[in-house]
Amino acid sequence: MESIRSAQEKFAELIKSEFERIERMKKDVEIKDHSKQEEIIVGILPGDGIGPIIMEQAVRVVSELASTEISNGKIKLYEIKGMTIEERVEQMESLPEAVMEEIKKCDVIVKGPMVTPCHGDGMPNLVSANSLLRRGLDLYAAVRPIRIVEKGIDWTFFRENIEGEYILGNKGIPVTEELAFDFKVQTKLGTERIARAAFEFARKNHKKNVTIVTKNNIVKLTDGNFVKEIRRVGLEYPEIEIQERLVDAMSAKMLDAEFNKGIEVVVLPNLYGDIVTDVAAEHQGGLGTASSSNIGNKYAMFEAIHGTAPFLMANGRGDYADPCSLIRAMGMMLQHIGYGEYTQKLNKALDICTVTEKKVVLTTFANDASAAEFTDYLIETLRSL
Repeated sequence: MESIRSAQEKFAELIKSEFERIERMKKDVEIKDHSKQEEIIVGILPGDGIGPIIMEQAVRVVSELASTEISNGKIKLYEIKGMTIEERVEQMESLPEAVMEEIKKCDVIVKGPMVTPCHGDGMPNLVSANSLLRRGLDLYAAVRPIRIVEKGIDWTFFRENIEGEYILGNKGIPVTEELAFDFKVQTKLGTERIARAAFEFARKNHKKNVTIVTKNNIVKLTDGNFVKEIRRVGLEYPEIEIQERLVDAMSAKMLDAEFNKGIEVVVLPNLYGDIVTDVAAEHQGGLGTASSSNIGNKYAMFEAIHGTAPFLMANGRGDYADPCSLIRAMGMMLQHIGYGEYTQKLNKALDICTVTEKKVVLTTFANDASAAEFTDYLIETLRSL
């Protein structure tokens, strides 16, 4: 059948492109050392919807924390234009080439939420700008901390960010109207580097456990190889215990004290990591409270894990969005470039403002605090520490 031959040819092209990617990974081994830089350029991508609103507050916080480094030129905040959904639709590009060139001039990026058009919303069906940024900058590790103080939970998730079900998300093969294929990709090198990132983090932060989350009882090959490779890397870190959880059980029982006993650092393939970390963020207090870092050897990107909140914008409540996601992302950025003491100070202030003291309450309703009013409270708290 012609449809089978065509599908075989397309699949062969995909395999060839993945071998080429593996060769690029083999060459990309040098890790940027920010401590040796005279100037660290932080690119700011405000995003769409509530993005510019909460980004304004996040910039206020980082400007307070790192005021000395910003004033003496060690840290430079640089806003990058051209990535609103209107501008991307006008150019019919999810990630315009000129914008990507500006991004690559930066050392790290802090990004607000961006619209990904989908069927039925009246916009062209552009691919995800997030996915293009992660692949284009080779940001292979999505790192998401989750802290639930009252339950004694302090977890750090390492989600493989390039491969899995998402890497070929728009390159599936429609064989006929009755049969279609999408793909899940796992490579030894891709798994090795996310494993090493997780174990190195555990060692540097005195963690004693790395937990692998997959569905390897059913998805035998790719998930099975993922577990096998992580356990192989783990042999180099004998002081760290390795345990496993199935993704469905992890999603359902992560707050069960017996089930989650010992969990500190969690490493997951791409799709499972996307789902499980969103569930964990809801338990933490909602997607508005959570942030994510996307780490590669040369570049890094820090972002909120929620969307653009079109409902809030449509109902005139954008100014009342919770800015904590991007504020935490700024904190993660500061830690990444070598200012972990500022991150610790920020986390302490956020615990006071959102858990123990809570003098100002965010609900996204206009009768409670606005994003700016909450940030005023947070900055006041920072100055008192």
